Amino acid sequence: MRQLTLFLPIMFVFVCVAFPSRAFAGEISGYVAAEGRYFFNGPLFSGQKRHDASLALQPEYYHQWGSGSSFTFEPFARVDSADPERTHFDIRELNVLWLGDPWELRIGIGKVFWGVTEFVHLVDIINQTDLVENINGEDKLGQPMINLTVPADWGVIDLFVLPYFRERTFPGHKGRLRSGPEIDADRTLYESPAKEHHIDLAIRYSHTIGDWDFGIYNFNGTGREPTLLLRIGPGGNPFLVPYYEQINQTGLDVQAVKGNWLYKLEAIYRTGQGEGFFADAGGFEYTMTNILSSGMDLGLIGEWAYDERGDKATTAFQNDLMLGLRWALNDAASSNLLVGFIQDLDRHSRALKVKGSRRFGDNWLLSLDAWAFLNVSREDIIYSLRDDDYLQLQVAYYF
Repeated sequence: MRQLTLFLPIMFVFVCVAFPSRAFAGEISGYVAAEGRYFFNGPLFSGQKRHDASLALQPEYYHQWGSGSSFTFEPFARVDSADPERTHFDIRELNVLWLGDPWELRIGIGKVFWGVTEFVHLVDIINQTDLVENINGEDKLGQPMINLTVPADWGVIDLFVLPYFRERTFPGHKGRLRSGPEIDADRTLYESPAKEHHIDLAIRYSHTIGDWDFGIYNFNGTGREPTLLLRIGPGGNPFLVPYYEQINQTGLDVQAVKGNWLYKLEAIYRTGQGEGFFADAGGFEYTMTNILSSGMDLGLIGEWAYDERGDKATTAFQNDLMLGLRWALNDAASSNLLVGFIQDLDRHSRALKVKGSRRFGDNWLLSLDAWAFLNVSREDIIYSLRDDDYLQLQVAYYF
């Protein structure tokens, strides 16, 4: 965070010099939100709070010049009542985008998402996960980058130079949804002597052919998903230390639209984190439109995730079946609801996920997020979450 804070004035001066004409006459948008989490069971570990409430702010400043080039600044801040680690600040985006012919160049802090599946995002690797925000892994920290994009009739090439690594955030001692033993991020270890300053590289090719969209990439650098090493502290108390290895990962994502059917696949092969391994996630989504002439749509989702590391996998999805229902009312309030069921095929562990949202008026959004962890096996990586079933409600005002 210290390096990111030093980066702000440098970026400010750079934009003013490179684009002196009306450099800061743009659009301001964003949201402010109040959030509450209700946990149905008491805390499993001493020191944890039963429930928590928080306030979040994420404004965005955007300016576009006549040439099409643009400047984006999107900070994020949250203040949490229970977990000091969840009280945090981040710069999600702070970058300049130049439009050339036929190329685009983005320099600064940015967000990049790759992936097509609903429950597991295997191929998404550029940005680090902001785990204190949500356990679904969809919230990301801003990533310093230089990104050159070259679009053409035969596809799109993306080149990335990532000069600084962001460590994953983890819930603290007082926070729910944390591991047991605790993760001590202050003792983080790296395989590279350069630590967080190792320069990571990535290249991706993507294209659309008829009903098919696909992308293939190679990433070489510091792995975003740490191995957690068990250590014993004073008094014999165990704790976990994040260890970030140097990895090489090749990924593929494919999506095909065939009528009401949507077919999806994500697959990776990674070396450097122990033995090389293959993992994939894929499935389908079938949408029934205008059910009984009501205007509503109902989507049926089926996905399967596999990681050949088995019990040595660093994720919870080593051999899991996921089923879901996506309900869209298609009303003026954009009401929607997703219900997902996850079954571990090697053990009896299962989980239930519910996510929905509805707009009120032009500026207000009510969001629901809930998880239930059922019959979690002692050998499962999410065993420490077995009593952390929760319901989260968020009210956000968009401006």
